[in-house]
Amino acid sequence: MAWWRRKKDALERPEPGGKVSVPAGLWTKCDSCSEITYTEELVQNLRVCPVCGHHHVMPTGERIATTVDPGTWVEHHEHLCSGDPLEFTDSKRYKDRLDAATKKSGRNDAFVCGTGKVDGVEASLGFFAFEFMGGSMGSVVGEKVTLVFERALEQGLPALVFSASGGARMQEGILSLMQMAKTSAARAKLREAGLPYISVLLHPTTGGVAASFAFLGDLILAEPRALIGFAGPRVIQQTIGQELPEGFQTSEFLLEHGMVDRIVSRLEMRDQIGLLLRLLGFGEHIPRANQTMTDGVIIRDEASAP
Repeated sequence: MAWWRRKKDALERPEPGGKVSVPAGLWTKCDSCSEITYTEELVQNLRVCPVCGHHHVMPTGERIATTVDPGTWVEHHEHLCSGDPLEFTDSKRYKDRLDAATKKSGRNDAFVCGTGKVDGVEASLGFFAFEFMGGSMGSVVGEKVTLVFERALEQGLPALVFSASGGARMQEGILSLMQMAKTSAARAKLREAGLPYISVLLHPTTGGVAASFAFLGDLILAEPRALIGFAGPRVIQQTIGQELPEGFQTSEFLLEHGMVDRIVSRLEMRDQIGLLLRLLGFGEHIPRANQTMTDGVIIRDEASAP
């Protein structure tokens, strides 16, 4: 018998007590309660732990698919990508980091913008791609965030930005810091026109993003237990030499101190945003009688809806 046949037989019939390999990614262990869940089931539950409600990191593509109504999403400016004007080099060249991030994430930079309907309401939307260099904000990210506001202004649409970022991108130096002023100025024009901007803070939202447009929303929503703040809690604790309050810089802490308007589970986010946009005068109003609540999620009754 050939050697490859004997190897196959050994794999098919492992010896008693032998280990059987499990395909990588088949199961996911919750970071909060340590419950092990079948990954496919976790994805179907929007990567929210069915036991404790912990919100796992959600890839940007899934975020867009679960937020925007099917068939309505149109991405804009996907061709924009960062240059290296400072020819920055640390342990690696910035250009090499960009190439690696593009290859890993399949995206040209850390922000995706476009238009689409959220629960039937047309909006100008932006999503941070944390999988690209930790969602850091460079010149391209600042430009695309600005375009979200400018498109909303041009078309008379509400603006929504889902933020998940480590802050300004150090490899672009002052050019990245300038994006804080640029995006805030574009947001101010939207406010002057009386068009609403809903900012959704995800885990984590920190640095220059938190210090600019992320906290300038007319309504600021956050996912549960998200880390939100300028500097990280360890940096603050080491700087001031004092113990921080329990739960410091979580979305719950910020809600208690008036920095966030509402904490919304990912399972309810789309419906809650749609409801808020209709209350702000956009889209068709859906009477409460035409909605039912199932497991905390508002379900629209299509048969009786206008």
